[in-house]
Amino acid sequence: MRVAVIGAGVIGLSTALCIHEQYHSLVPSLEMEVYADRYTPHTTSDGAAGLWQPYLSDHGNLQETLWNKETFDYLLGHLGSPAAKEMGLFLISGYNLFTQPVPDPSWKNIVLGFRNLTPKELELFPGYSYGWFNTALMLECRSYLPWLTNRLMQRGVKFFHKKVESFQEVSGDGMDVVINCTGVRAGELQPDPELQPGRGQVIKVLAPWVKHFIITHDIESGIYNSPYVIPGSEFTVLGGIYQHGNWNEENSAQDHKTIWENCCRLLPALQKAKIVQEWSGLRPARPWVRLERETVRHGHFQAEVIHNYGHGGFGITIHWGCAMAAARLFGSILQEKLASPPQPRL
Repeated sequence: MRVAVIGAGVIGLSTALCIHEQYHSLVPSLEMEVYADRYTPHTTSDGAAGLWQPYLSDHGNLQETLWNKETFDYLLGHLGSPAAKEMGLFLISGYNLFTQPVPDPSWKNIVLGFRNLTPKELELFPGYSYGWFNTALMLECRSYLPWLTNRLMQRGVKFFHKKVESFQEVSGDGMDVVINCTGVRAGELQPDPELQPGRGQVIKVLAPWVKHFIITHDIESGIYNSPYVIPGSEFTVLGGIYQHGNWNEENSAQDHKTIWENCCRLLPALQKAKIVQEWSGLRPARPWVRLERETVRHGHFQAEVIHNYGHGGFGITIHWGCAMAAARLFGSILQEKLASPPQPRL
C-alpha cells in the first residue's frame, strides 16, 4: 500500500510518523513517501519560536482544544526521556499580559500551574493591569523536524524534493492515499477561499538573561499584533506581527522597527541584545483546521485524500492531536480497502 505525504513542516512529518508507527506492523506492504519543495530549516515551522500555547479563544471549537491537549500530554510524556534534548523539548514558564480583565482560556487546565498575576508581578510590566502565569512547553522545530525526519528515514520512508502541482501528479503514480499537509499553499492543490496567509515576522536575538516568555495581548488589534518575547535554548524570539492576507515573505524594515521598539519598551534590557537573525513567514490561517478525508476524482483517476492543514499560528501546539486524528482517518480508508476487493485500474 503506497502513501504520499505532501509537505514537510511539523504537520506533514508528524502525521507521517504517527501513521507509520500505528500501521506499519498491520500493513507490511506500507510504503510511504514524503514530497515537499521546502525542508527544514526552510519551512514555516522552523521560523516559529516553538511555545505551546493556543489562541486565547477556541471559539467554542472543542475538537481543536482536545487536539491541543493531546499534543501537550504527548510532549509532556517525552519530557523525561533521553530523546527530549534531541527533540528540542523543554519546560518554560512565563506571562500573558492584558490591559483589562479577560476570561480564562480554554487551556488553563492543560498547562501547568496556571494562575492570575499578583499586583506585585504586574508592577514589573507598566501599562498592563491583568495577566496570567503558567508553565508550558517549548518544542524548537530546528531540532524537532530533523528528529522526526531521522525517525522516518530509519523506518524506510523516502523523501523527494519537489513541488507537487496536483493530487493527480502523485496519485496517478499508483498512490493509494495522499495526505495533504501543504499549509498555506494548500489552495494551489485545491481552491480554498477560507485559507489565507497570516504573515508574521520575528527578530532572533542573543539575550541569555531572558528566562520567561512574555506575551502581550491587545484585544483591539487581534492575535499576535502586540509584542511578545520568547526565550529559546539559544536565541530569544521577538515578535508581534500578524498581517492577514499578506503573501510577502520578505523582511520588512517597518515591521522590524515596530517589533524592536515595542519589545524594548516591554523589556528595556533588550536594547543591549545582539540581533542574530530575522525571519518572516506565512501562517496558514483558517477559521478552523481542515482535517477530513475526501475522494478526489479527475476523469478516470481517483484517490483518497486526507487533508490536514490550516493550523494558523498554533501548528506546533496542535500537531500531534491532528496527526492522531489523521491516522484514524487513514485507518478508516484501510478498513474499506480491506473490506472491498481491489478495483481494476482503468
